[in-house]
Amino acid sequence: MSQNLISSLDLVHRVVGAAVAYTIARMQVLERIAGNPAGIAYQMHGPVAALMARNLPSVNFNSVHGLRKGQAEQIRPLVEWYRGHGVQARFEIAAGDYDHELGRELTALGFFQSGCHAALIGQIDHTPPPLAHAPVELVETAEQMEDFLSAYVLGWGFPEAIHDQFKSNVRPWLGQPGWSLYLMRVGGRPAAEAVLFMHGGVAYIADCATDPAFRGRGLQVALLGRCIQEAKNANAEFVCSGADFLSTSHRNMERAGLRLLSLRFIWTQLERGTF
Repeated sequence: MSQNLISSLDLVHRVVGAAVAYTIARMQVLERIAGNPAGIAYQMHGPVAALMARNLPSVNFNSVHGLRKGQAEQIRPLVEWYRGHGVQARFEIAAGDYDHELGRELTALGFFQSGCHAALIGQIDHTPPPLAHAPVELVETAEQMEDFLSAYVLGWGFPEAIHDQFKSNVRPWLGQPGWSLYLMRVGGRPAAEAVLFMHGGVAYIADCATDPAFRGRGLQVALLGRCIQEAKNANAEFVCSGADFLSTSHRNMERAGLRLLSLRFIWTQLERGTF
């Protein structure tokens, strides 16, 4: 099923909601580890989601999403919550949801606008570009999962010292409801991966990355194309994803048929001694 994708705040909020739901789903996998060693915690206030992983440095897991105009009074209590746990938070505010009061309050509390993230969207009846010569595999077995994880840690440039712990933490991704994992190989070696996450009729493409040794071969575009096709097979309303603005991933998403929907502005804490 496809729908009219004329830009609107409602569409922006649905895309933000899908991205946040995926992040929470990832965090819940970690939260289920005995003793919650990652220190996962949440606060939900209507559309506002404050996410925390006290013992992990991931910015995605220590972020506030969904703030809207007229909600500046929510910022200080959230900042105090993070600081009380020794965590540096960041805030992501979608274009269209921002107002001056949000910016003034964040600035007064020591935050500055440090970057922006692109949210992209596409029709699922769009014909994806031809796939690369290598096939795209649906990850269904434990053996494939190990290769998926190998492609993941190399594609995202994780330090080798944390590879084993990361893999141990996220092996439960295999078989999670609403998740589909994809893998590509080059010469038999794991080379690229992606995740397709279904949420409320929205197909969200996440974590798509390629081992630097195999970049420039169209693998990411091929993965995106497979995800779009699978979203169509699942009768999704539309497909969406995100990337750093004008990054290689952003451009590859446009090559695969997605378009820019909006930007999310990132606010981070100003460190002492910056000036």
